[in-house]
Amino acid sequence: MISVGIIGGTGYTGKYLLEFIQKHENVSEYTIYANNSAGSQLLDIFPELLGVIENQTIKSVDNLSYSHDLYFISLPHGESLKYVPLLLEKAIKVIDLGGDYRLDSEKLYKEWYQFDHTSADLLATKVYGLADINNEKTLNSEFIANPGCYPTSIQLALIPFLRFYANKIISISSVSYSGASGAGKSPKTELLLSELDGNVKAYNVNKHRHQPEIEQELKKYGMNSPFAFTTHLLPIARGIYSTSTIHLNSEISEEEISEKYLTEYANSKFVRMRNVPPELKWVVNTNFCDINISAKNKTVIITSTIDNLIKGASGQAIQNMNKMFGWNETLGLLNTKNN
Repeated sequence: MISVGIIGGTGYTGKYLLEFIQKHENVSEYTIYANNSAGSQLLDIFPELLGVIENQTIKSVDNLSYSHDLYFISLPHGESLKYVPLLLEKAIKVIDLGGDYRLDSEKLYKEWYQFDHTSADLLATKVYGLADINNEKTLNSEFIANPGCYPTSIQLALIPFLRFYANKIISISSVSYSGASGAGKSPKTELLLSELDGNVKAYNVNKHRHQPEIEQELKKYGMNSPFAFTTHLLPIARGIYSTSTIHLNSEISEEEISEKYLTEYANSKFVRMRNVPPELKWVVNTNFCDINISAKNKTVIITSTIDNLIKGASGQAIQNMNKMFGWNETLGLLNTKNN
């Protein structure tokens, strides 16, 4: 049994993290720490969780306890830098759900996040926790950078292809659509129902902060072709739908590609290969990623879907926690007798 601390658990991601932790059989206790919400009652923040989680007073981040075995950090960009070095120095395990340690180069933070990284030496020590791919690295690790939501949906769709066919790729283009919760809980005009309803729009074109993360990780699996990434906002609350189009220099049969993917994910509990393009409603409120492959005339189209708040954030964080402590990765995520 372990004790868990959560820094910044009052947003959408924090809500689901709390639900998973509350029902996890190997977590004996948890404490929430925050800035603006310190002193508030947890059920005042999440009244819908009455009867689901235990109420507690949210503590100030100025009074962190070093008796926890693990800290989850769910803060805006740049804020994790204040806490990660301190916790690691105290030999406390850390899973950071933000973007502060996902990239390998401090220069990329200056370019894409517009801040100077104050603990760049830790970038090389973290494990990038794409849980269904980096299986061995996450086992018994001390510090995990939880991937972003878009990168999770795209990498799970593309990494198996790159493993086998990287030298056949001319170009890759990934087009993703997300629900409004991906923008967080803070009120914004563009996220009002009157603005979202009946509307779809592209945003952060050629400047989305997840682009360098995706490119960085795909290059580790052999990608040396041009990569384009475009994000869109849907008038729904949650879910990500990504369509990746791969242009090839020679044709590969759909059957051959599908066989490689089935082998790649044969032991995965949370990646499901589909015979038809997936639908968002099949994965919302789950930790699953659904993938479908279509190949024709030197073009491969791979569609993938996830819940941005669960597989793209807190669900994957719990999966990483399970692996970090050497437990079955489905604990707290699947309500089955065979966990």
